[in-house]
Amino acid sequence: MQAVRGSSGLYPSGGRTKNALVCMEGYESLDLTDLSGVTDYDPAEYVLTAKAGTLVEEAQEMLLEKGQYFPFDPPFSEAGSTLGGMVACGLNGPGAIRYGGLRDFLIGVSFVDGAGNFLKGGGKVVKNAAGFDLPKFLIGSLGRFAVLVELSFKVFPRPRVFQSLRIESKNLSSGIEKMLKIAGTGWEPDALELMSDGTIILRLGGTKKALTERLNKILGELGGNGEVLDEHAARDFWQEATAFSWASDDEILIKVPLPPQRIIEIDSLLHVCAKRRYANAGNVAWLAWPTSDPIVELDEMLAKADLPGLVLRGKAEKANIGSWPKASIMEDVKKAFDPEGKFPPLS
Repeated sequence: MQAVRGSSGLYPSGGRTKNALVCMEGYESLDLTDLSGVTDYDPAEYVLTAKAGTLVEEAQEMLLEKGQYFPFDPPFSEAGSTLGGMVACGLNGPGAIRYGGLRDFLIGVSFVDGAGNFLKGGGKVVKNAAGFDLPKFLIGSLGRFAVLVELSFKVFPRPRVFQSLRIESKNLSSGIEKMLKIAGTGWEPDALELMSDGTIILRLGGTKKALTERLNKILGELGGNGEVLDEHAARDFWQEATAFSWASDDEILIKVPLPPQRIIEIDSLLHVCAKRRYANAGNVAWLAWPTSDPIVELDEMLAKADLPGLVLRGKAEKANIGSWPKASIMEDVKKAFDPEGKFPPLS
């Protein structure tokens, strides 16, 4: 509270795994990494509460000991992402397709607003529907509204076994068709990723016997053109997906939300200049933009396509590129949380 009250302008930071979001000229950094530790965890209630600077990986290890997990596969956890940074950036990994994303698991939050007031929203119980759902406004707020202090999440039992299937396609269009078929069935994919060449990687969770039956059924209905990945290959792929290690450190990493029906259109614009993957059943495009090409080109390209882009990693003049819809309610929330403009502006 004192740090906020005594500063003319600051932004909270944690593990700095999304470095494009923590370079704010004119604002001093408030490092929250010492504000860490799990403060309450009741496996029987499936609720975990921790300070905002707690490492995601630390929380995941504690959950794993009790056979529980965050189903949405928090990105950048191995690189040192914090729970506060995870919420502030609002990022989801491959697992969000089945059980929902971060928005469905954050149930309580404590924070300091721009006036230096300590406030709370939500609670530590899953069935807490009273009042305004304040935590939702802090997801993806990028430190523009408040400094996160403590967070409560509901968690899920971890499946006994995961198995992954690689499904080949003759081209991207064919891959999209298969992906949409899988997403629209009762096969309950745990994760569903599409490569730019049309290859699909599908993950299922459950018991060994049930998974074998489901995988054989899926292969049969899709023409048998695929293979079950061995344990090591599957682990490597999903680790690569959540760490974004398929994008090199000298490339700019960008998230672009989009409907699956626009993948062909967007891919045709990007195929000569950017590596890309389509995640969460094609609802998110992840782009690795070469630093040798001005990112203003991508900014203009996305703006013409009426799509937003968020720069997460790498050097860029601004984090928000492309076409972002203006939501007056967010401006109102900003004024209420930060009337003196202590935190960076929304855009």
